[in-house]
Amino acid sequence: MKKLFILLFSLSITFFLCQKVELKKVTDSSQIFKGEIAGNPITMQLNFDGIIDCNQYQHFVKGWYYYDKYKKKIPLTGVYDLANLYLYNFGNQQDKNSKILHKNITSLQLIEKIDSLVKPLQPKETLIFDGEYGNKKEVAGSVSIGNKKYSSKLYTKDSRIYRYNNYLILPNNKKINTYDFINPIGGNELISYASDKSGNRILLYFKEVSNFNFCGMCGASDGEKGYRILYFTNDWNFKSHEDFLTESCIENIYDTTSTRSKESKILKFNVKKSSVSPAYSFTVDVKNATITKSR
Repeated sequence: MKKLFILLFSLSITFFLCQKVELKKVTDSSQIFKGEIAGNPITMQLNFDGIIDCNQYQHFVKGWYYYDKYKKKIPLTGVYDLANLYLYNFGNQQDKNSKILHKNITSLQLIEKIDSLVKPLQPKETLIFDGEYGNKKEVAGSVSIGNKKYSSKLYTKDSRIYRYNNYLILPNNKKINTYDFINPIGGNELISYASDKSGNRILLYFKEVSNFNFCGMCGASDGEKGYRILYFTNDWNFKSHEDFLTESCIENIYDTTSTRSKESKILKFNVKKSSVSPAYSFTVDVKNATITKSR
């Protein structure tokens, strides 16, 4: 009987440890894409190479691609522009002309004139991919080599190079990335998690930029701050999430007041009326990973 009790106790401890939830932050500044040119499989690697002006999603890139059959790397340089890619190979003038391209593109407006800026540099190859922040499974494009033009595509729905990944390591050997289903901005901190008959919940605090275009509206603000709760099934399949702002440039939320219990397990926030919403309050129960909103 004693041995059975010890066995059951050890199994319960093992199960408890397996239920641990972790959050790991990994910032990517390089991506590897698979795709094809005229039906021929290719591999492409692109690296972030500096912001052009003030929008993180309009920046220089450099890297290479090769045909999978030959694996001979062809150098590339160019621009990532709000999901679109403009990539060039200048042959034996690659380094020289890459520097000229960087020197000529000094503002976001000049990206619109990239064809005329590149033409005098006489690229050997031009690769253009027209992306969008949507649900398409592929990014279509074209490749010009000399006087010939070929259709091409990348096997991805997301051509972004710079990514803020927040990986949630879940029980049952599951892992999800908030980048994929909440937003690409990151800034999450793990506060607590809990389970009951309705399923599993994870409580996060977030502090993130309002706008990756730092020259645009709210680009220079203190950002969006608040709490979010993620809902899962009993076997840790993601269902939905809710956000509760304590500060926001986008929604004009400021001067939120807060109180906390002596044990710091209950946090109460009073959000004042803003230009887009009436005043309200919400209570964060850290121990139970719940948030209750009231008027």
